[in-house]
Amino acid sequence: MAQPVTEINNTTNHLIKGMSKIMYSYKGIGLAASQVGILERIIIADIGEGLISMINPKIIAGLGEDFLEEGCLSVPDTKVNIKRRMSIFVRYINNNESEKECELTGLIAHVIQHEIDHLTGMLIVDYVTMSNKANLNLKNILKY
Repeated sequence: MAQPVTEINNTTNHLIKGMSKIMYSYKGIGLAASQVGILERIIIADIGEGLISMINPKIIAGLGEDFLEEGCLSVPDTKVNIKRRMSIFVRYINNNESEKECELTGLIAHVIQHEIDHLTGMLIVDYVTMSNKANLNLKNILKY
C-alpha cells in the first residue's frame, strides 16, 4: 500500500515528470506511482485536457454511478467493465504544495478512481468475479 507523501521536493517533481513520460510513451491516460515501483500516494492523469498530478489524493464524496470499460497499463490487453462514481470530490496537494479540492465528472472521474485504486493495491481484475476471471488473458499481468 502506498504511503502518504510527507515532503514535496525536487525528487517528487522528478518522479511526476518521469511518470508522465512513461504514461505518454505507453499511450496511457493515468498512472500511479505504485505502478512504477514507488509506494507513495502520487497519481497523474491526462485525458487530453492537460496533465493533472495529485499528491495524497483522497475522494471525499461521490455521486451517481456509471459503468465504463477500463484498461490498465499494468494488465495489458485486458478490458473490464467497472461501476464507479459518476462524479467525485477529490482533495489533494498539487506539485506546488497547494491543497486543492475539485469536483470531477465523466472520464476523468473514472481515471482518478482507477489510479487511487492502485495506491491501495487494487487492479481492474479485482472487480471481476472468480468465474469470469477465467475468461481474461492475465498472462501479462504486471505485479507491484
